[in-house]
Amino acid sequence: MKPVTTTVTVPQPREDVYDFLDVLGNHEQFNDHFLVDWTLSGPPAGVGAKARMRVKTRGRDDWLDMTVISGERPRTTTEESIGANGKRRTRGTYTLEELPDGGTRITFELAWLEAPLSEQLMAPISRAVIGRANATALQRLVGVLANNGKEEAR
Repeated sequence: MKPVTTTVTVPQPREDVYDFLDVLGNHEQFNDHFLVDWTLSGPPAGVGAKARMRVKTRGRDDWLDMTVISGERPRTTTEESIGANGKRRTRGTYTLEELPDGGTRITFELAWLEAPLSEQLMAPISRAVIGRANATALQRLVGVLANNGKEEAR
């Protein structure tokens, strides 16, 4: 399946954005519209940080195990997740580009390393659904960063 890429810009400096994204637990604040019931383990930040969460769907539970596998401050951080009872493996990479005005362009790319046959057959639909969820997540991240890393109660 082709990767899904989403991009936003924020006024915060790249180093500040990286420091926020480097803490895996911070991701719950802007992803909890579709990833719920988070449990964290390992170090709180950097390579080896882990989270377990459930995809918010109707029907059967789809749990994900996510691990940060690499990071290059202040440019990139990459996580891999395993879901669909081990049949789906994805890699998500945040790339941060410093803008001339001091802001940051945040690009998130989600690539499928392995996918169940059912998801491969439904690739255009899966990509569209994930693309919308990731676009919403990045828009929510803009709001979280504007509130100094803390989202207001919804």
